[in-house]
Amino acid sequence: MAEITAALVKELREKTGAGMMDCKKALNEVAGDIEGAVDWLRKKGLAAAAKKAGRVAAEGLVGVASQGTVGAAVEINAETDFVARNDLFQALVSGVTKLALADADVESLKGQAFGNGRTVAEELTHLVATIGENMNLRRAARLSVTDGVVATYVHNALTGGLGKIGVLVALESTGDKAKLQELGRQIAMHIAAARPEALDIADVDTAALDRERNVLADQARASGKAEDIIAKMVEGRLRKYYEEVVLLEQVYVIDQETKIRKVVENAAKDVGAPVKLTGFVRFVLGDGIEKEESDFAAEVASMAR
Repeated sequence: MAEITAALVKELREKTGAGMMDCKKALNEVAGDIEGAVDWLRKKGLAAAAKKAGRVAAEGLVGVASQGTVGAAVEINAETDFVARNDLFQALVSGVTKLALADADVESLKGQAFGNGRTVAEELTHLVATIGENMNLRRAARLSVTDGVVATYVHNALTGGLGKIGVLVALESTGDKAKLQELGRQIAMHIAAARPEALDIADVDTAALDRERNVLADQARASGKAEDIIAKMVEGRLRKYYEEVVLLEQVYVIDQETKIRKVVENAAKDVGAPVKLTGFVRFVLGDGIEKEESDFAAEVASMAR
């Protein structure tokens, strides 16, 4: 059997863009024949997938699902919005979201059985080769409660549980579960619109808070006020900041007057028991991904030349 050297593996990686272990396996399968290994990778869909792996995938779908006291959200990206309407891609996102109800660790999810003889990672690779676009299981999250509900909401849902903005809301309560679900859905709709960054004041990112405090202090000093007055001005403005980024401090978008903290507190009468909002997840498709900007006219002109 031919020796599979590091140089041979490197050459195959450069030719195909496939992963090191896949290249090594391919070379072993064809006794070190480099062209045969290229064909082996292509047949497995690995070369095609690898060549597309460098392309920006910022479209796709967000999926949400709930079952009893557990809810999950998943984002899987593709290159174009067109893929989001593909039945195979939708089935992938729905299936992975259901798997995330048990375990939302992305690397663990990739290794789980998808249900067709392939793992989630293998199904992704298969779809990349089948559809012809780079795809990526970007993130997943899971919320659970001891007694209560995890409500879900998808803004402008493409189909059941799938869209571009997905929200989970965890409510702890021994009260009426149907009424809790309705409350959770209403709060989830608020979250989709109001974009909170933290559940409570104590959860606000310390670095973000320090940055905001410094900006506010510098703005106040520009007015020429004394330091003790500046301190009071900063604290007053921080309260406004909390109302913008902290869910429980935000004003409910549905009635435009009640803070979410009070909405949850008041719900106890209707639900029949105290209610506690213990967590939320808000996934926006492609949020934070730097998209490539292209000049279509220049691209066409370049191709013509």
